[in-house]
Amino acid sequence: MKHSITSVGLDVHKDSIEIALAEHGGSQEVRRYGAIGGDLASLDKAVRKLQSKGTELRFVYEAGPCGYDIYRHLTKQGLSCAVVAPSMIPKKSGDRIKTDRRDAVALARLYRAGELTPVYVPREEDEAMRDLSRAREDA
Repeated sequence: MKHSITSVGLDVHKDSIEIALAEHGGSQEVRRYGAIGGDLASLDKAVRKLQSKGTELRFVYEAGPCGYDIYRHLTKQGLSCAVVAPSMIPKKSGDRIKTDRRDAVALARLYRAGELTPVYVPREEDEAMRDLSRAREDA
C-alpha cells in the first residue's frame, strides 16, 4: 500500500471552520470538505472521519484572533499542524474576492506546494504573559 499525504486547509472563525483537502502526488484537484462548527469537538469529529481514510494529515490555518488553540489541540494528538501569517500568503494581483471556501482551498493548495512558511507558535506561558502586558497597557 502506498503512503499518501493530504494537506488540510482550515479557514477558522469563531463559529465555523471551513475545510479543504489537497492530496499530494499527481495533480489532483483541491476539493472542499465542508464547514463544521467552530468548537474543538466538531474538529475532532472531522479529524476522525479524515483519519479513517488512512492518509497522513497535515493541517494548516491562518493566524488570527482565534489564537493557537487549534494548533495546540492537534499537535497534542500527534498530528502535524502549521500556522501561517496572513500577510505571508501569496495572492494573485486582482484576486480580491475573499470567501471562507476560497481561503481554505488556497491554504490547502499552497501548503501542498510548499509555498507557505509557518510562524512561531508561542508557548502558553509566553502567550499569557503577552496578554497580561497588553492588559496593563490598555489600563
